[in-house]
Amino acid sequence: PELLRNLFNRGNQAQGAQQRALAAAIATFATHLVDPALPHPADLLSRIGHKHASLGVTADQYPIVHEHLFGAIVAVLGADTVTPDVAAAWDRVYWIMADTLIALERDLYGAVGVADGDVFRRAQVVSRVDDPSGTVLVTVRPSGQPFGDFLPGQYVSVGVTLQDGARQLRQYSLVNAPTDGELTFAVKPVAAVADHPAGEVSSWIAANLCVGDTIDVTVPFGDLPAPAAGTPLVLISAGIGITPMIGILEYLAASAPDTPVHVLHADRSDQVHPLRERQLELTAALPDARLDVWYEDGLTAGTPDAHAGLIDLGAVALPEDAQVYLCGNNGFVQAVRAQLADRGVAGERVHCELFSPNDWLLG
Repeated sequence: PELLRNLFNRGNQAQGAQQRALAAAIATFATHLVDPALPHPADLLSRIGHKHASLGVTADQYPIVHEHLFGAIVAVLGADTVTPDVAAAWDRVYWIMADTLIALERDLYGAVGVADGDVFRRAQVVSRVDDPSGTVLVTVRPSGQPFGDFLPGQYVSVGVTLQDGARQLRQYSLVNAPTDGELTFAVKPVAAVADHPAGEVSSWIAANLCVGDTIDVTVPFGDLPAPAAGTPLVLISAGIGITPMIGILEYLAASAPDTPVHVLHADRSDQVHPLRERQLELTAALPDARLDVWYEDGLTAGTPDAHAGLIDLGAVALPEDAQVYLCGNNGFVQAVRAQLADRGVAGERVHCELFSPNDWLLG
């Protein structure tokens, strides 16, 4: 309960998404233990490890997760199914995976020069810009300890105290190039849809956060690989998934402007397209950049160069040797990954970023 209230996303917990992702991760890890010839789940472990590091997870919290996880397994499956031998086997798998993650997270903390879990910094809001799309751009400056360097495409966790007293954390991609020790992240309020409640933290930030306020922000983490010099890039996003791509474009503009880059973005319309003007400015400023945009609701007089409908990779030429970066909601990422596979793009050249539980990605 204390982790749910003050650390993990209680909205995902209420929907059961976090539990499914955890169960899928353990099952995937167990499959590799049974058959080491299968692909090692290194990407899975890296993604989890960076997320945990951004939350400040420490080794002493793993027994708490273990206690509640295995209590839930017994409650759902029944004691007749979860025999002592079965429980012991899954207990062993959990602790092998936990020890692997603890070591990985300790290395991540060491790499940024902090003690285990000591990732939070008090930071003052020095700028707030409300984008026409409804996205809020927040720039913060540390009040004490610096944030340190970061790589394009990385993210921070932002912690706020909600009306009921719970401290909730969410991850937001950085959209600025490293300058002056400041960090800029973009937040789009998540509206309630059907059984899915509105985003607690995004809604709070949009409604309440002002210049001069002080909030908790972590040092940056995230395992998207840094763009390699001279390698063509393809950046594919939908909705607020544009944010890590903006961060990569800002990095290219500041440090590697001659990099060939093809930017593809999908949205409902130009009115809800986050950071649209900045995306246009950056791609226009880069000498070897190309931009393709799709609007599901169709085109307007202000979008003559966009495509109508859903994203279609068959309509564009992709460099054979490009590294592909992909971010959007789960359905979008699944659909684009399938299109990339149909185009013959090797899976190891596709790098995904998601901020929702994604057990489907483990297959």
